Amino acid sequence: MDHGDVDGAVAEMTRVLRPAQDRDRAVRAGPLEWTCRETAAHVAHDLTAYAGQIAGREPSAYLPFDLVVRPEATAREVLDVVVACGALLSAALRVAGPETRGWHWGPTDTTGFAALGVDETLVHTWDIVQGLGLDWAPPPRMCARVLARLFPGAPSGDPVQVLLRCTGRAALPDRPRRPPSWKLRAALG
Repeated sequence: MDHGDVDGAVAEMTRVLRPAQDRDRAVRAGPLEWTCRETAAHVAHDLTAYAGQIAGREPSAYLPFDLVVRPEATAREVLDVVVACGALLSAALRVAGPETRGWHWGPTDTTGFAALGVDETLVHTWDIVQGLGLDWAPPPRMCARVLARLFPGAPSGDPVQVLLRCTGRAALPDRPRRPPSWKLRAALG
């Protein structure tokens, strides 16, 4: 996965959520404890954090910074922040060489950070649309690419449903929903 995948996921998020920006973002985002607004701000935060990790090439820890989206920001402005943060991650991935590593539960390469960015964007968009009552599912091709990089041992099946199961959002017919305590690891072997 690479910067183009991040760009595509952020474009998909904004395509789905911009038309619904006048809906109440104070409602809970699907199965999360966060509101839809908090969830979108979380996506922006993670995209920035991933950009910082890969740009900073920190080998053994998370860099000690956080993104804060101001409380008065409108839904449109929060999405604008997501777009900007997605662009930061995309730019960091474009200029990093294949040997570049940053920290995410271990040394992680650019493909891992791209996959993390796409995963966060897709699954949290799904959370938000659940809260807003919209009809949308992540694109199957994007889900399949995330599964291949972050969940190589995932069960077979519809990539959308498998990704939702792997990220603790859904059960599969033969597998229960993952517990909330799971952690996503993109580090290399």
